[in-house]
Amino acid sequence: MDKLKKVLSGQEDANSDGTGIIERANQASSLAWKTRMKGFGVCFVLGVLCSVLGSCLLWLPRVGLVLFAVLYSVGNVSALCSTMFLMGPLRQLKSMCAKERAIATAMMMVCLVLTLCAAFWWKNNGLALLFCVLQFLAFTWYGLSYIPFARDGVMKLCSMCV
Repeated sequence: MDKLKKVLSGQEDANSDGTGIIERANQASSLAWKTRMKGFGVCFVLGVLCSVLGSCLLWLPRVGLVLFAVLYSVGNVSALCSTMFLMGPLRQLKSMCAKERAIATAMMMVCLVLTLCAAFWWKNNGLALLFCVLQFLAFTWYGLSYIPFARDGVMKLCSMCV
């Protein structure tokens, strides 16, 4: 368990590769392990609640889809920010921009912005719903990149189904 705490808090990497001043400042201002876990839990639960509430409000006439798009997007951002409590913001951003996650991260952010644009500016419910689905798929693909061989398993499963 101590090894997991070191890896998630970034201490193991800090000792191995001569990090710069930004990384040291990030570590110096890091939170205690219990505080990180509480922050993770609160953000993650808030994200799930926003997504579920948005799904419930989807069926309201006229404003349902807009509320769904906003709450679902806020839920995804909150769930994504919850992992920053575990890894730290700098390490999370570096991890998001790693070569195996860069495309998924970009697609997730683009779909998030397009969801909100379709809901507010373009007022196109069909596009908002499409971008929410694409946002979900991109977020799922991004999340699978953290599990070893998960993407390969999903690709193999999809190829077997087709």
